[in-house]
Amino acid sequence: MPDKHLFEYAVIRVVPCVEREEFLNVGVILYCSAQGFLQTRFALNEGRLRAFSGALDVDELETRLHAFERICAGRREGGPIGQLTISARFRWLTATRSTVVQTSAVHPGLCADAGQTLERLFEQLV
Repeated sequence: MPDKHLFEYAVIRVVPCVEREEFLNVGVILYCSAQGFLQTRFALNEGRLRAFSGALDVDELETRLHAFERICAGRREGGPIGQLTISARFRWLTATRSTVVQTSAVHPGLCADAGQTLERLFEQLV
């Protein structure tokens, strides 16, 4: 039986009108310290987003979500936040925000393979 490792994840949400607190799940971010893993997966269903809020700028949303990917990857492409440790990058990405792109509370779990777990959570939650 493979070893199980602690992981943490949050759901990435689009909140078109922060005051209404309505949102659509568009992605998942997962961090597993033991596996040195920090990745995000997202998908924007433009038709669904436009039906939810016609005022959304889908190109801007995509740009913001690609920034999540760059920060997860680290290195220079992730800017100053991308230079932080993997755990600090995860904490920064999942910090509470009052913007159009937000994350849920952080949830823990155990996994053998963080990449497979990310895919499973994405399929279940987005």
